[in-house]
Amino acid sequence: MKILKKALTSLFITSLLIISCSTDVNTPPPPVASNVREIKIDLNQELQTMDGFGASDAWRTQMVGKNWPLDKRNAIADLLFSKEMDASGNPKGIGLSIWRFYIGSGSMEQGSGSNITDEWRRAECFQKTDGTYDWTKQAGQRWFLQAAKSRGVDKFLAFTVSPPVQMTLNGKAFSGQRNSMNIKAGMLTNYADFLVDCVDNLQQNEGITFDYLSPVNEPQWDWMAGNDGQASQEGTPATNQEMYDFTKLLSDKIKAKSLNTEIVLGEAAQINYLYENVNGENRDNQINAFFGTTSTNIAQLSNVKNVISGHSYFTSWPINDMISHREKLNSRVKQMGNLKYWQTEYSILESPGVAEIPGGAGNQRDLGMKTALFVARTIHNDIAVANASSWQWWTALSRYDYKDGLVYLDNGTNNGLSTSVVADANYCKNDGFYHDSKLLWTLGNYSLFVRPGMIRLQIPNQNATSAATDVMVTAYKDVSKKKLVIVAVNYSNTTRSYKLNLNGATVKNDELTPYVTSENSNLKKGSNVKSDKFEIAGRSIVTYVGEYN
Repeated sequence: MKILKKALTSLFITSLLIISCSTDVNTPPPPVASNVREIKIDLNQELQTMDGFGASDAWRTQMVGKNWPLDKRNAIADLLFSKEMDASGNPKGIGLSIWRFYIGSGSMEQGSGSNITDEWRRAECFQKTDGTYDWTKQAGQRWFLQAAKSRGVDKFLAFTVSPPVQMTLNGKAFSGQRNSMNIKAGMLTNYADFLVDCVDNLQQNEGITFDYLSPVNEPQWDWMAGNDGQASQEGTPATNQEMYDFTKLLSDKIKAKSLNTEIVLGEAAQINYLYENVNGENRDNQINAFFGTTSTNIAQLSNVKNVISGHSYFTSWPINDMISHREKLNSRVKQMGNLKYWQTEYSILESPGVAEIPGGAGNQRDLGMKTALFVARTIHNDIAVANASSWQWWTALSRYDYKDGLVYLDNGTNNGLSTSVVADANYCKNDGFYHDSKLLWTLGNYSLFVRPGMIRLQIPNQNATSAATDVMVTAYKDVSKKKLVIVAVNYSNTTRSYKLNLNGATVKNDELTPYVTSENSNLKKGSNVKSDKFEIAGRSIVTYVGEYN
């Protein structure tokens, strides 16, 4: 009995060991939560074809391009236009693909009699008061035009904001009345002749092809003088009917001269003027006015590009409103069929507070990342939510203590002129110091790599509102080169890990090359990363470049 009991005990222990070993072998360990997110891209899910990224020459290039030492001019031009890489593979500039050339209205020749207080916000005019032309005018702007051409800028856009002063009702380059265009009766044809002559002769004299002409700018604003009789800049309002009449004249005259220039209409002061009735002044709901079933439809006119353009001012904060405006705009554009949207002017005019940007508003120059990330969020949502196929910054150069430039100018002892006092015309007029900015390089994360003709790709399940304070991602492909470009904006303070899923396709060598803009990096090339796991540092913008198989 004792022997049997001992045997049974031994058998029981052996059975327990067998069960225990079997459990260790066959039962997997509990799952570990993964912190690696996925960027899923289907190369066949195509969205808008990109038309390019740009900035304008108004108004500061007229002084810098004419008066500054040549070496500094070239260095500034390199920052804006160069597509070259240095020996380490780092970009020399941001490779803008669109350059906006401002056709002035003659306030500069009027001097203080222009009643525009800041000389740097006046502009020369190619046409003299007797109707003849002087093609030596706007020399500084023409220098930058040539600098852009020599560095391979793809597209050129001519734009204006007022008729020449000799054609206006009040003899000024700003308006003396609300709502209607500041032009004498019967002079609209002369204004059209002037713009077409400028485009034609600049193309011949400068060897520049102007791909686009934007003839009206922010027509919703009144552009009138203040109570002191002084104005801030050239400009005129216009009704939708006036814009249509002007566009028809321009279309006929461009066709008669056999020019290939396309008219781009809109330049709405805020994007909601494009898709809704705002104030009943016949200066709003412009998508319907110009591309709907109306008497002012311009789609069938020759030399009109099937694009509506607007400005992102005052619609980038708060975040919920930013998303809502762009969703409504995109929905309205899609209803028009093959119409495209361009965002053609932006700098910070909102007041989001000091938690978002230094100074809390557009005032106070900031060369760092807080302002750059605020603008990067606007760029992303204009492209990803509003479906913009072009994105253009306001003015390339700034000499002010303000967030309105890509490259900043000063005298070496301060951060630029205050915008609250009458500006000193001689400040930086003939020389000075220039500074790049994180904003410049952030725009370069898009402009240098997302070239005209590339196609944006769908990234599913990206919630625009939550991404706006976390990580925002857009992706693009170049079909001819099989190039894949991914731009990621990490607004958060936290480094995020990602893997790439191309839905069955692969990336060459499973590698991506990152270009990083952060507090310590100006679009600097990083070491190649594997596509199955890479990290996006907090408070940074990263462009990943690869080739897909």
